[in-house]
Amino acid sequence: MPSNPLAETVASLLPRAKAELAELVAFRSVADFSQFPRSESEAAAGWVADALRAEGFTDVALLDTPDGTQSVYGCLPGPEGAKTVLLYAHYDVQPPLDEAGWTTPPFELTERDGRWYGRGTADCKGGFILHLLALRALKANGGVPVHVKVIVEGSEEQGTGGLERYAEQHPELLAADTIVIGDAGNFRVGLPTVTTTLRGMTLVRVRVDTLAGNLHSGQFGGAAPDALAALIRVLDSLRGEDGSTTVDGLDATARWDGLEYTEEQFRADAKVLDGVGLIGEGSVADRIWARPAVTVLGIDCPPVVGATPSVQSSAGALVSLRVPPGTDAAEAGKLLQAHIEAHTPWGARVTVEQIGQGQPFSADTSSPAYEAMAEAMAVAYPGETMQYAGQGGSIPLCNTLAALYPRAEILLIGLSEPEAQIHAVDESVSPEELERLAVAEALFLRNYAAG
Repeated sequence: MPSNPLAETVASLLPRAKAELAELVAFRSVADFSQFPRSESEAAAGWVADALRAEGFTDVALLDTPDGTQSVYGCLPGPEGAKTVLLYAHYDVQPPLDEAGWTTPPFELTERDGRWYGRGTADCKGGFILHLLALRALKANGGVPVHVKVIVEGSEEQGTGGLERYAEQHPELLAADTIVIGDAGNFRVGLPTVTTTLRGMTLVRVRVDTLAGNLHSGQFGGAAPDALAALIRVLDSLRGEDGSTTVDGLDATARWDGLEYTEEQFRADAKVLDGVGLIGEGSVADRIWARPAVTVLGIDCPPVVGATPSVQSSAGALVSLRVPPGTDAAEAGKLLQAHIEAHTPWGARVTVEQIGQGQPFSADTSSPAYEAMAEAMAVAYPGETMQYAGQGGSIPLCNTLAALYPRAEILLIGLSEPEAQIHAVDESVSPEELERLAVAEALFLRNYAAG
C-alpha cells in the first residue's frame, strides 16, 4: 500500500486493535440464552459502550430491544452542516459448534499462520474494531469530517429482529445520509468488494406425528406409519435430482449479472471433498446469490448411540429457505409451508411453525457513496478495482433501514471473506484485510464528506 498518513496511522494502531479484539472475542456472547449466559452478552455490550465513550461518543446507550437483547448506540458529532454516516456491526456470535473441533479455543484470540482465530473475529466483532480503527485514523489526521452514528447489534445471528423492531419504534435514532454495514466481506482476500444483494430467509420448524407412541419395529414395522420416514420423504421433496431447490410455486431460474464465481474457486472456498459434485444447475453465482436455497438445519430423531428397534411416532426438523432479491420472503414462507403439507405422505399429521423471517435486499449502486467507496478502495488496495458481489446470507436489518430511510445510501463491506470460515470451526480474520479495510473506510468517510 503506498505510504499515506491514514495508512501509517492504521498500521501503528493494529497491535492495539488486536488486543481489543482479543478482549471482545473472550465474551461468549451467543444470544441464545438457553445455551449461553445472558451475562456474557451483557458484558460484551458494556465493553462496546465503554469503547465508544473512550472515543468521545455522546449519547452512548444500551438499548433494550424487544427480543430481550441489547444493542449499543453512540453518536460522534462532526463539523456543523456535515453529512451523517451510520456505521453498523454486531457483537453477538454464532455458537462455537463443537469446541473440541477447534484447533485453538474458540473464545481465545490466537494468531496462527498469519491470521487471528476465534469466534467473532470476522463475524462481526472484527467489524466493530474495523470502525474504531477508521475513526481513530481520521481523528489523528485532521478529524472526523462527518457526523457518525454507531449501532452494534446484540442478536443478529439469532434472527429474532430485536433491533429491527426497536428502529421501527424509534425511527429518528438511526437516520443517516449513508449507512455502512460492516457485516459482509470481500470476494477473496485482497479483492475489494461491496455486497450489493442479500438473500432473505424464512425459517420453519416442522413436526410429523403418526402414532400415539413408538412401537416395536419387529412387531409393527412394515405397516405402522413411521414418522421419521415420512419426514425424510418430505425433506427430500424439497430438492430435485440434481440438488436444486424445488419448492412448489417458487421460481428458481434467475441469473446473476455481475462478478462470476468459478466452480474451481468455489470448491476450494467451500472445501468440497474430492469426487463430490456441486448441487444445482447454472453458474455458481446463480445458485448462491440469485436463487432460493433450502437447507435442513437439524432433525429431531433418536441418535444412533442408544437407538432402539422402534418405529418412530414423531420426528421434527428445522428448515431454512434462503430467498433471493425479487422474491417476497413472506410469500416464499407460505409456499414452503404449503409444499411441506402437500408432500407429507400417508396422511401423517404435520405442523409447520415459522420462527424467523427476513426480506432480501438489493442496493442502489449508482449513488455518490459508491463512487466515494470505489475511490477509497482503489487507494487502500493498489492495482485493484472495487467489485460488486452478492451474498447468500441474510441481514434483515438492511431492509428495515432501507424502508425507514429511503433516501439513505447503504453499503455493505466487511471481513468475512471465504478463508474466514464464519459460522464454522476455526473462524479467523486476516489482519492485513482488517488494515486495508480500515484505511478504505477512513478514506471513504473523507471522500464522502467532500463530495
